[in-house]
Amino acid sequence: MAEISKIAVIGAGNMGSGIAQKIAQEGINVVMVDVKEEFVQRGLDTIKGLLNEGVERKIFTPDQVEAVLSRIQATTDMKAAADADLVIEAVFEDKQVKSDLFKRLDDICDEKTILATNTSSFYVRDFADLTSRPDRFIGLHYFYHPAKNRLLEVIPHEGTSEETVAKSMLAAKLHSKTAIVVKDAPGFAVNRFFVPFLNEAARLLEEKVADIPTIEEGAKRAFKIGMGPFQLMNVTGIPIAVHSATTLGNELGPFYAPAEILKAQMEKKENWPLEGDVDEAKLDEVVDRLYGVCLGVAGALVDEGVATIEDTDRGAKIGLRWIQGPFEIMNKIGIDRTFEVVRKIADKYPDFNIPEIIRKQKELGRPFAFNFVDLEVKGETALITLNRPEAMNALNEELVSQLEDRFAAAEQNPAVKVIVFQGAGKAFVAGADIRYFVKNIKAGRIGDIVDFTRKGHELFLRIENSDKLTVALLDGLSLGGGSELALACQAIVATPAGSMAFPETGIGIFPGLGGMLRFSRHAGPELAKYYAFTGAGLSAAEAAELGIVTKLVQPPEVDAAISDLSGGEKPEKYKDRPIPDRFKPLAEVCSRKNVDRLLSGEKPEGVDDKLAGKTLKIVGYKAPLALKLADEIIDAQQGKPMAEAVEIELGRLAEIFSTEDALEGLSSLGRKRPEFKGK
Repeated sequence: MAEISKIAVIGAGNMGSGIAQKIAQEGINVVMVDVKEEFVQRGLDTIKGLLNEGVERKIFTPDQVEAVLSRIQATTDMKAAADADLVIEAVFEDKQVKSDLFKRLDDICDEKTILATNTSSFYVRDFADLTSRPDRFIGLHYFYHPAKNRLLEVIPHEGTSEETVAKSMLAAKLHSKTAIVVKDAPGFAVNRFFVPFLNEAARLLEEKVADIPTIEEGAKRAFKIGMGPFQLMNVTGIPIAVHSATTLGNELGPFYAPAEILKAQMEKKENWPLEGDVDEAKLDEVVDRLYGVCLGVAGALVDEGVATIEDTDRGAKIGLRWIQGPFEIMNKIGIDRTFEVVRKIADKYPDFNIPEIIRKQKELGRPFAFNFVDLEVKGETALITLNRPEAMNALNEELVSQLEDRFAAAEQNPAVKVIVFQGAGKAFVAGADIRYFVKNIKAGRIGDIVDFTRKGHELFLRIENSDKLTVALLDGLSLGGGSELALACQAIVATPAGSMAFPETGIGIFPGLGGMLRFSRHAGPELAKYYAFTGAGLSAAEAAELGIVTKLVQPPEVDAAISDLSGGEKPEKYKDRPIPDRFKPLAEVCSRKNVDRLLSGEKPEGVDDKLAGKTLKIVGYKAPLALKLADEIIDAQQGKPMAEAVEIELGRLAEIFSTEDALEGLSSLGRKRPEFKGK
């Protein structure tokens, strides 16, 4: 696949400048074009303002801001986009303006260039048909604010080529977007149920079912959101809600058409008044109406093949920042109640029918089951994707079970020679789902944690010992269990975005899925202790220096690297190799004598004083019992067969998860620095 080295964004308004900013932040050169110099300058000023806010919040350094701005070429010259690999249109929602723009871009741009529209209202195919390159035309629907919101809807029309979809997904990955592929249909996936949510709130007000404060409160309670529909419309603009509902209504019927009160509020050019008391007696009716519409529309779009249930939920959680997606909400409230609230909406609106997916689930009488691991076979390669990007692909019981099933299917497929593991979104796997551990510790079910971990070990041993080549595609963040999954594979292909880390001792436990064991076999027990003790990150480039990463490549070179591996002899995973000089001080910090000093609160000896002091400080924040057990386990595993070494690790799990420090560390994650007491 050709490399994406330059992207152009047409339009320097809030959306266009935000898209350009995000692309430049991720190291890609971008051209931002608008029709007037004043618009271009305003877009640049908006970007600079947001980046400077990031400096104030310590997200960026001044040097990073300068580097981002250096990658943005802002101009009124449309020809500057001619050689871009991808051009994204982000002008206002006027069909004629967009149509004229794409005709011009089609004439200007290289044959290789993919044209994309950021429309939220129109069919992608309508613009594609105006160009000579419908196969290289796609929809890329960003969500506000595009420099911060991770969701991207990728919308191929019927004529979009597979190569264009693949390249668009690569572009999404390169600028850290979580992409969901959706059908070219009105509202696509997220707006299809979000706009009716806003519209139904207006109808509730229009029908005098409840006042604005009560509707706001009902929505917040129902969907666990920080802003209700009226406040959201005030923030994003009431005209946008009217325009979106009008478009949906024209395409799909009166149920989707804007409420009269919504149009009237737009004409008044005033925000909705939010102040007032909540009428608790009316909340249940509000909640049921909003549930009925949202859940019903979510079911309808899945029936129509617009998106899967999993991607519909991802759209809500990532794009709208809901705690749960529509189908997760259906499971929470139960299929019987779901059917009832949707039935009432179908009774109220003649052109809305109960979706078949909800009817069938009602007949089954059980919750929806979600697929978090995908298996795709292309020729001799099986691609297993951990597809839970909203949780950074964190490992839980269901995901591990599905991973085991997909791996078994790939192993049993006689056509498959190589099995590749990858993560969806920006992460490979960001460790285990911490909530699982906390829940079981509090319930006194430490044995369940041990059983879950044993199941993971058994799977990882199968992956490591498979007759087929197993490859981890490490092109994003991996933590804890994710790094351990990568280490279990027979080879690792990484891009510069890949990384590893073992943060467990900072949350009261030790790496429990073979990370210490396999790292030690690659780089020796001293470095295994250093990375387990400190939780320090290891970049893909550093892991390649140590021989842990088999091939370090740029994203467009991944397929070729995997093909090269599958066509040759299996890599000698744990072959003897010298430790590079720059890692030797880290190994010395965790030599036997220095580990004893570190665990006693003393500075290591025989290394640079700055490194010794820094390491001692970092280790001082870790859980003492976790450090002690990690040290003992790594030592005990030396020279043992793999299966026996795994049992040594498993044998200490109940001990560590029974400590007060484990509960303190796991419960504190993301909230505060844990206070470990060594017990």
